Amino acid sequence: MDTSVKFSAEEYVRLLQLEPHPEGGFYKRTYESELQLKASALPNSFAGDRYASTAIYFLLGGNDFSAFHRIKSDELWHFYDGGGLHIYVIPPNGEGDVLKLGNDLQNGYSFQQAVKAGCWFASKPVAENSFSLVGCTVAPGFDFADFEMAEKEEMLQEYPQHASWIMSFCR
Repeated sequence: MDTSVKFSAEEYVRLLQLEPHPEGGFYKRTYESELQLKASALPNSFAGDRYASTAIYFLLGGNDFSAFHRIKSDELWHFYDGGGLHIYVIPPNGEGDVLKLGNDLQNGYSFQQAVKAGCWFASKPVAENSFSLVGCTVAPGFDFADFEMAEKEEMLQEYPQHASWIMSFCR
């Protein structure tokens, strides 16, 4: 069997049974740890128990983007297929960084990138005629109660130095 065969974005959506994600793109939860963390063992910002870790597949088409959002946990991104992905990160201190996720190692891309808890982040495939199939592992595990979509006007007031990113990656 030839395992080097690549699929189109549409084929991955179908084969992996991905569903639309509120931030953009498509996803499917693939893992929830058996270990659960009690709310009393977590920082006060968590409103309930959480899985120790969760993971998803995440796919963005070249013309789509993941809108700015933040979560209360660290998120480790893994590259699987397609073209490279840029992850735009704004930490609470207002500095900005573009993480390069992909297989073009000679040009500064990496197979894994981490976004720290509490940072605003958005992502977009580098090439509009491509797609990016990635995975995201979150610890403590992801819960939509910990998910916050950015409000464009609030972001512009708080981080005017990143106005071009905010205008491009807020819905």
